[in-house]
Amino acid sequence: MRCRHLGQIQKVSPSSKGCEECLKMGGRWVHLRMCEICGHVGCCDSSPGKHATQHFHTTRHPIMRSLEPGETWGWCFVDEVELDFPA
Repeated sequence: MRCRHLGQIQKVSPSSKGCEECLKMGGRWVHLRMCEICGHVGCCDSSPGKHATQHFHTTRHPIMRSLEPGETWGWCFVDEVELDFPA
């Protein structure tokens, strides 16, 4: 299956240097993800808060990408397909 939402990707910058919600709550994260629609930074599903997925459920912004050094993959929550981004 292909992602049908690539046209929604915006030129964004990370909204913070860590997971926005974890920083506000004093929480911790394992890996960071960035919304490719608005730049929101949230934590991955291995983190206690799962804030990147929570951001999708709240906003319906379909595409996120890894913010981990050396990683160029992303994910479309709607089509459930992994994406490759340029390095």
